Amino acid sequence: MRYTVEVFFLLFKKDKVSLIPLGGLGEIGKNMTVVEYKDEILLIDAGLMFPEDEMLGIDMVIPDITYLVENKERVKGLVLTHGHEDHIGALPYVLRQLNMPIYGTRLTLGLAEGKLKEHGLEKKAQLIPVHPGESRKIGSFHVDFINVNHSIAGVVALAIHTPVGIIVHTGDFKIDYTPVDGEPLDFRKFAELGAKGVLVLLSDSTNVEREGYTPSERELAERFEELFHKAEGRIIIATFSSNIHRVQQVVNAAMLHNRKVALAGRSMVNVVSIARDLGYLQIPEEILVDLDDIDKLPANRVAVITTGSQGEPLSALARMAMAEHRKINIMPGDTVIISASAIPGNEKLVAKTINHLFKQGANVIYDAITGVHVSGHARQEELKLMLSLVRPRFFVPVHGEYRHLVQHARLAQELGVPSRNVFIAEIGDVLEFTKKTGRVAGRVHSGRVFVDGLGVGDVGNIVLRDRKQLSQDGILIVVVTIDKTSGQVLSGPDIVSRGFVYVREAEALLDVARQRVKETLDKCLQEKSSDWGFIKGQLREVLSKYLYERTKRRPMILPIIMEA
Repeated sequence: MRYTVEVFFLLFKKDKVSLIPLGGLGEIGKNMTVVEYKDEILLIDAGLMFPEDEMLGIDMVIPDITYLVENKERVKGLVLTHGHEDHIGALPYVLRQLNMPIYGTRLTLGLAEGKLKEHGLEKKAQLIPVHPGESRKIGSFHVDFINVNHSIAGVVALAIHTPVGIIVHTGDFKIDYTPVDGEPLDFRKFAELGAKGVLVLLSDSTNVEREGYTPSERELAERFEELFHKAEGRIIIATFSSNIHRVQQVVNAAMLHNRKVALAGRSMVNVVSIARDLGYLQIPEEILVDLDDIDKLPANRVAVITTGSQGEPLSALARMAMAEHRKINIMPGDTVIISASAIPGNEKLVAKTINHLFKQGANVIYDAITGVHVSGHARQEELKLMLSLVRPRFFVPVHGEYRHLVQHARLAQELGVPSRNVFIAEIGDVLEFTKKTGRVAGRVHSGRVFVDGLGVGDVGNIVLRDRKQLSQDGILIVVVTIDKTSGQVLSGPDIVSRGFVYVREAEALLDVARQRVKETLDKCLQEKSSDWGFIKGQLREVLSKYLYERTKRRPMILPIIMEA
């Protein structure tokens, strides 16, 4: 039998599936992963990342989805593992450019819908609810939704069945044998997948540096009851609004000690409302009171659940700490419980809030000294158990900074995964797998997109560099008016200083600066130069050199030349 070259190639071409991380590797947040088989794409999560210290003025950071936009016809669906911002926060920005069905549990979609409404996109969204234990066909992919535990309800891991093999994505998880909702991680399903044979495992690496097991969320119930029993005045508890199980335990403790519950913070009110409507929270109507009415009750009958556990400057708790909240003033005798650990980078904000709460006379209880928080991420022994259950051929650590990925990779190798089968990937890498081989096959366009106000992607590294310079050394504006016909200086040079020096205290410095500007202008105009760009460059160079010699500072210098 004779074959053409094309037929021969097709007969021997190996079937392959590709994984492309667009976020969530080498960083905390911005989680997004592409699963690609032939001409079809399945997207996992669409998260944001909060700005780092040097990202001055930036509101949030989202993944660069250029690759997805270029292949929008191939995208068959988006699967959400859970409703935290680092997994659904970029959804409104993604949906503006892509049109696809979105799958998630009822709570996850409820939180996503609320976010989409804020952006006027709820009508565009195709939201398809799923339940843990269900399977859905999305293009060529068959996706199993597997119940896992985390610090929010409605969390699922994913088993994605492809013609090449099974890909398991744990999402964020921990192993909680006594979860508040009574639904532990589905060990049986993971074991069945492991017995069947898993091609690739992608697993949460956030807590890989911590030994042992993560404590159960239920362990906090006893601690809350103890604190409620001791408190003589009002109790104010700050936690993440999305931590539904934590909110439920606070409500249970309040009911046990005959306290009414009020909610503070827009996101807390919204999330609690959604969770109650969907049946994830059980709060009797009579236990809830409006924030305006807490002053009508005795102090020992009040509990307030609030946002602000990360010290965010505009959060409800931060406003209370600074005595700027419109409805609650911290009073001596109040007990403030911060039931969360500081996200890396937020330590100073949290410490500042705690200090101000103490100054207001509150008794502040926080995780560093009293253990009023447990993590939602698996520690080493839980990660080992997941690897042992799933027994993957290939392993890709995800959801963590680079050191977390390296430590998780070493953990997998200790459990028998060959080093050649472990991939410490970077954002944009194309990981290509056949049934027996894996490799980094290339890269796609990827990175970070900055969101600043209504602007998406219009702030880049050059703008951030300018903002950093402005924040460090300020700006000096030089204004000159020149006669268009004769080229003579009609007025100026005038110098305006902002963030550099206070004019009244630096008159001598600025007088010499004006003289240097005048001399430079005269020289350029005598040479009959009408290239305003060249003249501005000369002014910047002369002023910058002079000011650095005198002050050792480099303010941004902005020459403005007007013609009259």
